[in-house]
Amino acid sequence: MRPIRLVPLALVLGVAPASAQGGSDIYLATVAPSPLGPKLESPNNVTLRTGYDNQPFFVPDGSAILFTSIRDGQADIYRYTIASGRTTQLTDTPESEYSPTIMPGHTRFSVIRVEPDSAQRLWAFALDGGNPRLLLPGVAPVGYQGWADPATVVLFVLGTPATLQVANLTTGTARIVATDVGRSIAMAPGNGSIGFVQQRDGEPWLALLDVVTGRTDPVVKLPEAGFFAWMPDGSVVAGRGTQILLFQPDRGGDWSVLADFSDGGIMGITRIAVSAAGDRIAFVAADAALGG
Repeated sequence: MRPIRLVPLALVLGVAPASAQGGSDIYLATVAPSPLGPKLESPNNVTLRTGYDNQPFFVPDGSAILFTSIRDGQADIYRYTIASGRTTQLTDTPESEYSPTIMPGHTRFSVIRVEPDSAQRLWAFALDGGNPRLLLPGVAPVGYQGWADPATVVLFVLGTPATLQVANLTTGTARIVATDVGRSIAMAPGNGSIGFVQQRDGEPWLALLDVVTGRTDPVVKLPEAGFFAWMPDGSVVAGRGTQILLFQPDRGGDWSVLADFSDGGIMGITRIAVSAAGDRIAFVAADAALGG
């Protein structure tokens, strides 16, 4: 039996969300097109159990999601296959792994690994969870990542304040491009920029980073949870309480309600992910097994 290692969530997550304290579930919903815009069908709870299931990330073809699950005090990476409804454990190590992210080339996924000395660094695994490899030995403590290209990764690095850093795998170096940042990082569709969360006067904003020049530009104020995901057309989705919100930059204005799941007892929506085709949305909400 592998040793069990308790990991303080506040360290790994930067600031532990409420859902991490009381447990969290991952829901999966299909996006149905309509003349008035996208609609979400009733979501399915794919991790219905007591405990922490979080950080969903779609594989490129949309057939599965990778996610973090804490079981018996140990954080590992799991895969949920949509067609079969089967959940498979990918990593099974003495260390804890968080924040699975498919890397460019689609043959490996990166994680934040909490090492035996509690350092948090960026590692990579084969898609089956084997062949672990440390990617950036000199950069820590890392909390989250978003890939710009095979050699360039944008990192949320913990500290006071937290910083956004652009790292190069070839040189092993990283440079700070923003401070007072949040925990969502995702490549924007089509324009070569990366979206991230910038704190402005204590409130989370979605901002765009030009990885080459380092220029950052604000896009829109985010809901309190401070998480977002891109739709393929450049629209943005985010969670707020019982709702999934939609922001369409080309239409101006503010957020609109894409779906409200209050009748289904879903609340505390935080992290969110969208498949590459835009036909499915995965989101994290309070643990249904605990009555949340």
